[in-house]
Amino acid sequence: MTPHILLIFLDGVGLGDDNSGTNPFSAGDFPTLQSLTNGLRWTRDTSIQSTPRSLFIPTDAQMGVAGLPQSGTGQATIVTGRNIPQLIGEHYGPKPNIATRELLDEGNFFKDVVAHDKTTALLEAYPPPWHKGINRGKNLPSSYQYALKSAGMRFFDESDLRAGRAISGDWTGAGWHSQLGYTDTPILTPFEAGVKLAEISREYDFAFFSHWLTDVIGHRGTIGEAIDLLTTFDGVMAGVLSAWDDNEGVVIVTSDHGNMEDIGNRHHTANRVPTVIIGDQRGIFADLDDLAGIVGCMRQVLGISVIL
Repeated sequence: MTPHILLIFLDGVGLGDDNSGTNPFSAGDFPTLQSLTNGLRWTRDTSIQSTPRSLFIPTDAQMGVAGLPQSGTGQATIVTGRNIPQLIGEHYGPKPNIATRELLDEGNFFKDVVAHDKTTALLEAYPPPWHKGINRGKNLPSSYQYALKSAGMRFFDESDLRAGRAISGDWTGAGWHSQLGYTDTPILTPFEAGVKLAEISREYDFAFFSHWLTDVIGHRGTIGEAIDLLTTFDGVMAGVLSAWDDNEGVVIVTSDHGNMEDIGNRHHTANRVPTVIIGDQRGIFADLDDLAGIVGCMRQVLGISVIL
C-alpha cells in the first residue's frame, strides 16, 4: 500500500498548566487522548511519549520570534515547512497578510503533492454562505485554505457532505442543523465521524481536516464547553484509531498556537502545542521540535521532494 497522510489540525490548542479550573485537558476525562500519552494528561508537564502506535511531541509554535503565535503565520508554517513568522518578521493573524500569502504562493505542501501527480484535499464541507463570501472576495481564506486554493484544488461543499465525501467542521454535522438551519444533512456520532475521516482520507495521498471550534471556545467559551468539545474529539480519535491501519501511512494531529488550554485568558499563549503521529512511519518525526519541521517529515512519508 502506498503511504498516505491524514493531518487533523486543531486550531488553538496548547499544552498548559495542570489546572482543572482553567485547562480542560486537566478537568476532563479523555481516555483515547490519554492512551496516546501513556495515560498522561495533555499538559506542559507531559514530555515526549512513545506508545506502541503513536508518538507525542510537545512542539514549539513560537519558533524564536517574539510575541504570541498567531493563526495566519502558524498555519502557514505547518503547510510550508518554513518559519513564516521569522521570514515576515512577526506573528500575524488570524488570516494571512500579503507577505504570508506570497510565501504560500511560492510553495506549500499541497502544491508539492500536486506537482508529484499525487492527490490532496481539505476534508471539511463548507456551507453555501462560506462559499459565497470567498467567491465574492468578502471573506479571506485562512492560511491552509489559501494554500489549497494556490494548488488549484477546490473546496468541498454541501453536495460533498451529503454524498459522504466530506464531513462537517464540528465533526458530527450537528451544527448544520442547529446553526445553519439544515434538517436533512447527515449527523454522525463522534466515533462514526472518526471512522469516516479515516475512510475518506484513503482517497488521497494527503488529506487535511481542520477543526476550528477549539479556537472559538478558547477565546469565548467556558471550561464546561471546552470539556464537552474535547470529549467529542476523544470519541473522534477513538473512531480514527479503530479504522486506521498503522502500515497505511500516518495520522498527524497538531495545532498552530496555544489558547484553549487556558480558559478565561481569551488570548493566545506561547505554550508548546501537541503533535501526535500515529502509524508505523512515526519514527520519521522523532526529531521534530517546531512547527516548521512537519512538512519535511511528511515529504519523507510520501517520498516527494521540494518543487522549486
